[in-house]
Amino acid sequence: MATKTNRYSDEGLLVLALKKNQRSAFDYLYDNYSGALFGVISRVIKDEEKAADVMQDVFLKIWTKIGDYEPGKARLFTWMMNIARNASIDLYRKERNKHMVDIDDQVGVVDSKNQDEMNISTIDLRGIVETLRPERKVLLDLVYLQGYTQQEAAEKLNIPLGTAKSRIRTALKDLKLYYAA
Repeated sequence: MATKTNRYSDEGLLVLALKKNQRSAFDYLYDNYSGALFGVISRVIKDEEKAADVMQDVFLKIWTKIGDYEPGKARLFTWMMNIARNASIDLYRKERNKHMVDIDDQVGVVDSKNQDEMNISTIDLRGIVETLRPERKVLLDLVYLQGYTQQEAAEKLNIPLGTAKSRIRTALKDLKLYYAA
């Protein structure tokens, strides 16, 4: 095994072997970097089984994207760590968004304490939306009243998708507080 470790002592040789899809290079990569990559993943993804799935996806992505790696931009280790971190964050956000509440599901609930419901047709939703901050109001109007997707609304307003989603989420929380009052 010692010869295997010394075989790729130069990162350039390892990258060249990886780009040639040499099995021994990928074995070396896994043996020498999987622990560090799994450490990054498990700091974000606490569920060990899901972290292991992300790890598998990360190595698959490294294998399929090694041709895109440019040594002049970053060290191989840094490039791989970024792939691991981004994959972990993507899963974390996906899991977190599963629990987000959709306004269409909640708009009829007025008093959650007593479980009283109001007929949706009697709600002046546009009037309520008008009470929100302008940057939130315009997004809710585009997405929920005009039928734009969040991506389309972000593009129309020339803002990042993440910002649009965050503002929509905050606006929905504001509306929830309005109905709880």
